[in-house]
Amino acid sequence: MIHQPFHSVRPSGRSFQNQVVIITGASSGIGEELAYQLAVQQARLVLASPETEKLEAVASRCRERGGEALAVPADVSDRHQCQQLIQQTIVTYGCIDTLINNAGITMYSTVEEIEDIHLLEHLMQINYLGSAYCTYYALPFLKQTGGRVAAVASVAALNGVPTRSGYVASKHAMMGFFDSLRIELMNSGVSVTVLFPDIVATGMHSHVIGADGQPHDISHTVNYQKAMTTQVCVAQMLRAIASRRRQLMMSNRAQFGRWVKLLIPALTDRIAKRAVTATAAQNQELKKQCLA
Repeated sequence: MIHQPFHSVRPSGRSFQNQVVIITGASSGIGEELAYQLAVQQARLVLASPETEKLEAVASRCRERGGEALAVPADVSDRHQCQQLIQQTIVTYGCIDTLINNAGITMYSTVEEIEDIHLLEHLMQINYLGSAYCTYYALPFLKQTGGRVAAVASVAALNGVPTRSGYVASKHAMMGFFDSLRIELMNSGVSVTVLFPDIVATGMHSHVIGADGQPHDISHTVNYQKAMTTQVCVAQMLRAIASRRRQLMMSNRAQFGRWVKLLIPALTDRIAKRAVTATAAQNQELKKQCLA
C-alpha cells in the first residue's frame, strides 16, 4: 500500500473520538487505512492481523497520528483467536464501541481448475466465519455500549463472478449473516452496516490465491484507472458506519447491477462473462508481447 499524507482526505468528523474500535485485517489495504483515519479522530484502536510485523508498524503510525493502538496478532479463521481478540480488548479498554470486520482474501481460478478443494473452505473460514466469530464474541459488549458492527463485503456478493466463485460465495454468506443479525438486533441499540466496495487500489490483487492454493500476482488483470483510492473508500465507509447506515453501495456499477439483475438476470451473467473473457484475452496478448 502506498502511504499518502494522512491529511489528504477530508476526515469523517470526530464520531469515533475516544471510542474503542476493533479492526480485523488491519495490517494492509482497507484495514490499514481505516486505522489511520480513525487514529486522526483519536480513536482507541485494537488492530488484528496474523502479520505481526506489519501490524506493529501500522499501530506505531496510528500512535503518531494521535490515536491509541493495541496490536493483537490474530487469525480470524481460528475462533479461539477471535475470542482472545475480544477478551484482550476488554482487558485493555473495558468496552467495545465498534467492530469492523474487514479481514478477507480472494481467489482467481475457475472451479474445475482448482487443484485443492480446501481453497473454498479457506475462503469461507476467513471471509465469512471469521467475521461471524468476532461478532459473536463481541456482541454482549456491543449491546452494553449500544455499539456499531460493520462488515466489509464486496459488490461481488451481489452477482456471480467467474474465476471468483469461492470468494463470491463467502461474501454472499457474510451479507446474509449480517442482514439477519440486523433484524435480530432491532431495538437493541446496536447498528449493523454492510459495506459493498467495488475495485479499490489496495494491492490486494498482488497476492490472490490461485488454483494451486498459492498466492499469485494478478494485478495486471485489474483496471486500476477505474479503481477508487483506499483513502476515499475508507472516508466513505467511516461516514456510513458513524451514521449507522444499513448498507453502503460504493459505485454506480453496483447500483446499476442490482436493478439489472432484478429485471434481466441473464444480462448480468453475460456482462460478467464478457468482462472475464476480455481480461483473459488481454492477458494472452501481454504474454505474447513479453515473449516477442
